Amino acid sequence: MDEFQPGIKPQPLKMSRLLNAPRNAVFRAWSDAAFVKRWFAPEGITIPEAVVELRPGGRFDICMRLPDGAEHWMRCRFTEVTEPEKIVFAGTVDGPNGKWFNAVTTITLAEEAGGTRLNVVQEYEVFAAEALGALKGAEAGWTSTLAQLGREAERLATPAVHGSFTLERQLSAPPAAVFHAFTDLEAKSRWFAGGTGQQILARRMEAKPGGREHVHGRWADGTESIFDAVYFEVLPNRRLVYAYEMHLNGVRISVSLATLELMPDGAGTRLTVTEQGSFLDGYEDKGAREHGTGFLLDRLVHALGGPPPATALARN
Repeated sequence: MDEFQPGIKPQPLKMSRLLNAPRNAVFRAWSDAAFVKRWFAPEGITIPEAVVELRPGGRFDICMRLPDGAEHWMRCRFTEVTEPEKIVFAGTVDGPNGKWFNAVTTITLAEEAGGTRLNVVQEYEVFAAEALGALKGAEAGWTSTLAQLGREAERLATPAVHGSFTLERQLSAPPAAVFHAFTDLEAKSRWFAGGTGQQILARRMEAKPGGREHVHGRWADGTESIFDAVYFEVLPNRRLVYAYEMHLNGVRISVSLATLELMPDGAGTRLTVTEQGSFLDGYEDKGAREHGTGFLLDRLVHALGGPPPATALARN
């Protein structure tokens, strides 16, 4: 058997796939780390970390975690980006004991048959004998990866879905106390979260017209959620109107408008919450937002002296 010589250049990998998604959606799937982490690896391999700066000279760094926990880094730079037609990146793939190989990857996208023809050409310079074995599986790996890319692009091409709901709660506290529970950071922190299933990483609020609110949480399974709101009307003891975005693991899943009305009802308050939401990029709400909002309102009732909520908050 011949001794391995670092720097050898095996035959390039060449593949072509027709994806059932428009070209702009396929290109967009390459444009953000939150999207790339969902698809840029064969099935069974996860991407815990990624940096995507889709511009010439920008970083394209991917950490691939195998089922046994081993991690391999691909560290590249984009050398050519022509939206939405072409992406070229070059860099290295590391193995457990150092650099495995350099690779230059050229992706071209063309409209075809109502979808997108994606072509891949990947050229290699190999520095470790172990990498030759890994490269034998490159075609199978890319086949699985491109199937996942196709699904992600279809998701990104899905039209927004709209929904609305109205919820009411009867509270024993007067409107001033309810308004304080919504607009004071410390008071709201007691109820506006997912209970024991969520760790709050950051929270800030300025409840005034033009003010913003931010809540960043992490769930037990590692999922991270971000609530970002801007206030439009803050009428003391009477009404709040704000718009907010929800993100899951860095992906914006919805934009909503919320209106909260507080009406005196004897010694207490009748609270009415109306939300109108736009759910984005294939996110399927299936009533989770209404359920989650109802759970939070039940926590508010409990915080102001009512019975405790009976269910857990959905991540929405």
